[in-house]
Amino acid sequence: MRQKKGFVMRNVCGDNVIVGEGIEQINFNKLLTLNDTAAFLWEEAGKGDFTVESLVEALTQQYDVDSDIATADVKRLIDKWLDMGLIEN
Repeated sequence: MRQKKGFVMRNVCGDNVIVGEGIEQINFNKLLTLNDTAAFLWEEAGKGDFTVESLVEALTQQYDVDSDIATADVKRLIDKWLDMGLIEN
């Protein structure tokens, strides 16, 4: 998977938000606020192609979290990103 072109994370009034920029995302009229963990994962995903497993590995290395819990959380987050059209397979 990878992030779709034109989606960037910005800090707005202390909140991490995903916004669409450029002509590719002209019809994207949503704003997604990310907590610190989701923002960390968005940055990891922005490094190139990623998988559930690669994000789980990054998450468990960065935070003290059980692998099973991290996997469930990453899958839920990826599903949300897919539903919103922020990433593609």
